[in-house]
Formats: sequence, structure tokens, C-alpha cells
Amino acid sequence: MSGEGAGARPLLEVADLHVRFHTRTGVVEAVRGISFTVGRERIGIVGESGSGKTMTGRAILRLVRPPGFVEAQRIALEGMNLLELSERQMRRVRGERIAMVMQDPKFSLNPVMRVGRQLVEALRVHAKVSTREARERAMEMLKAVRIRDPERVFRAYPHELSGGMGQRVMIAMMLIPGPDLLIADEPTSALDVTVRGQVLGIMDALVRERGMGLILISHDLNLVATFCDRVLVMFAGRIVEEVDARHLAEARHPYTRGLLNCLPRIGGERGPLPVLERDAAWSA
Repeated sequence: MSGEGAGARPLLEVADLHVRFHTRTGVVEAVRGISFTVGRERIGIVGESGSGKTMTGRAILRLVRPPGFVEAQRIALEGMNLLELSERQMRRVRGERIAMVMQDPKFSLNPVMRVGRQLVEALRVHAKVSTREARERAMEMLKAVRIRDPERVFRAYPHELSGGMGQRVMIAMMLIPGPDLLIADEPTSALDVTVRGQVLGIMDALVRERGMGLILISHDLNLVATFCDRVLVMFAGRIVEEVDARHLAEARHPYTRGLLNCLPRIGGERGPLPVLERDAAWSA
């Protein structure tokens, strides 16, 4: 299941995860009792907007705030149950052990601080290093994400960067403490095709070189089919199918088939795209 050797403990274990929101009209279940494991591999989580993908990633890091409520039998990182940690202990896990790249860097970077200062602070929060050493490591990470002029970017403000450059800076910031697991939430949705390929190539190389685990949250089935090892398909807060990414086109669940059939194809028929038929029984 996790891509690790037989008997090996997975990097991340999630068992019976629920995310609920208490509203004036009742309880809304965003995630409905899902379970999965992640090894040192690339896992894709796909589904429509509102299927629970992002809430799953945020719940792992305990970033769901009231009126949201997270409940699970177990969320464990290499055997350490994250649900039993204090908030102070969780702050050390976030970034140091598990990092999350959000969808839009413009909302993740502080607009009134230079990029370099933010990178240095991200490292010094988790490691007892001097400002000079932190700066050197920040420059090395900017080079690792293939920024050609790291000195200029180090001195720049976020608004002076393009979308692709901002996303590279975010990846650098999240990876600079050396986490074991990276959760990437739609990291390339705002990028053009060329820059998207470059950013994914950077993430792939860093994950492989560092032996990390990766959870890629996306709505792009073609992307996860080519980039990931396994794919979890979510519908209405549940995992309805798990597929080897290489064989995603051969998925059997009608919801996954419906998503695949809705994809436009270059050179295909010019008729209307199929309408995705949903069955309430899939989320029962």
C-alpha cells in the first residue's frame, strides 16, 4: 500500500479521520472517516472542489480551527501520534518534520518583509544557527530550487516576484528545515504549463534526493498520473478509490471514470464533454 518494504513502518499513518464543521444549520462533514498511509513516496490526492482534499492536508498538521473539529483514531508520523501532542510540540512538527506548500504564494509570504529575511526566520525558528549560517543555507536552497539570481531574489519583496518565482521561494522556505514529509496543496494551479513543469521537476528532484514523502493535492488527474506513485480519489469527504498512478486510466470506480471522461482531449471529438453523474451511495 505505502510503497515501503514489507513490515516497514510507514512515514505517515492516518486512521479514521473526520473533519466536521459546526454551523447554525447543523454539522457539515468535510472529511468522513478516511484512512491511508504514506511512505517515502509521492501520493496524489484528487477530487472535485469540496471533496475534502485540502481539509485532509490541514488536518494532518492540525491547522483546522473552530468551528472546525478534527477527530481521528490515529494520525501518526513515524509512530508519533500527532493528536496527543501539545500545541507547542506541534509547532515543532510543523515545518521541521512536516511542511505544507499552500496554493498561492502571494497569500503565504509576508508582503512587507524581504524574501531573504523570511527564509532566514523560517530556518532559525527550527534550528539553533547563527544569522550568517542561516543566510548561507537560505542562499543554497534558493539555488536548489533553480533560481538563477539568488542574491536579487533574497533582497526582493514578494510583490517583485513572478508567480513561478514566488512558488519556488515557498518551496525553498518549506524545505529549508529538512522536513520528512511535504504536503503540496495545488502548488502549480496558478502557473503556466512551462513553469509548472519546472516547479514539479524541482519538487521531484528534492523529494528523491532527500528521501522525503510527498502528498500532492490536486484536481489535475493528468498531472498526478505522470508525477505520483499512488493516487487517492476523494468524493464528498471519502476515499472512493486508490490506484497505482501508472494505471489511473484503468481505474474502475464510476466516479474516477467520470472524472477521466470529462477531461478534454486534443484531437478528440468536438462534441460536448460528458456530464459527471454522481451517486449519493458513493458517500454513504
